[in-house]
Amino acid sequence: MNIILVTTARSAPKTLDLRCPRTRLRCAAALAAAVLVLIGSGAALALLLASPSQRALAQVRALRVQVQAQQNQLGGVQRDAQRDVNALAVKLGQLEAQSLRLGALGERLAHAGKLDGGEFNFDVQPGVGGPEIAVGSAAYGTPADLQRSIAALGRRFDRQQEQLAALETLLLDHKIDAALQPTGMPVRDGYISSYFGMRADPFDGRSEFHPGLDIAAPAGTAIHAVAEGVVSYAGERSGYGEVVEIDHGNGFMTRYAHAEKLLVHVGERVRVGQDIALVGSTGRSTGPHVHFEVWYRGQLVNPLAYVRNRR
Repeated sequence: MNIILVTTARSAPKTLDLRCPRTRLRCAAALAAAVLVLIGSGAALALLLASPSQRALAQVRALRVQVQAQQNQLGGVQRDAQRDVNALAVKLGQLEAQSLRLGALGERLAHAGKLDGGEFNFDVQPGVGGPEIAVGSAAYGTPADLQRSIAALGRRFDRQQEQLAALETLLLDHKIDAALQPTGMPVRDGYISSYFGMRADPFDGRSEFHPGLDIAAPAGTAIHAVAEGVVSYAGERSGYGEVVEIDHGNGFMTRYAHAEKLLVHVGERVRVGQDIALVGSTGRSTGPHVHFEVWYRGQLVNPLAYVRNRR
């Protein structure tokens, strides 16, 4: 079989002999090339016609990937934030416990120091205020800022605890010192029948120095210690009759004379208000009473200021 190709009228026609294997191979190659060109052109045309939707789908897929990544990041932030919140909750609980301890300690100090109840009422929040002034950024803009503020608050509480503990020690020491200082009358029912200082002697009328207070009371009335201390003498002294002397420390000593009966012994520790003797009229006395003296650093002092004090 022959194929005759005529290109122009002037040129000689070309004859293709299909019986020749080489010619058949060339024709097949040309036909295949033509088919590939047609397929490529169709694909290019199809891609050109479909590109808007494909680009949109690609963008949607990219956005979905971004959203998924952001969701993962958000989950991580939420987990971190929850851990931070849990840590802050624990810290705030600790600070609240410290605040309660400080309040209880403040109540003890206010009671021990007899401070004004209105000023030291730890159940009421103190009034604060001021004008609203905008600042460049929020005081607690981030969890880190809040954590720093809580840490500062904790340090302030620690300082307050140390200060209050020191104040408590001072107040308790002061309370102990006050318990050692003579205060009040040595008998509950009695009156001063003779004062400290110069007076007329009740036996001969001559002027004499009276070294204490005479406090009249019925015989047998209990005489109690006006301060804590240790009995340094219990027995009879010339002119005083039966006597109890108590060393209170800090330079104070008290003497209770003319007793009918002694209830304590030398070396015994006595508390404030403890009965130490009974009112009598032993020694140089005209009737039942207690002769009360106060000594400070080896010197007699007027007991009047001490018996008029109250604990």
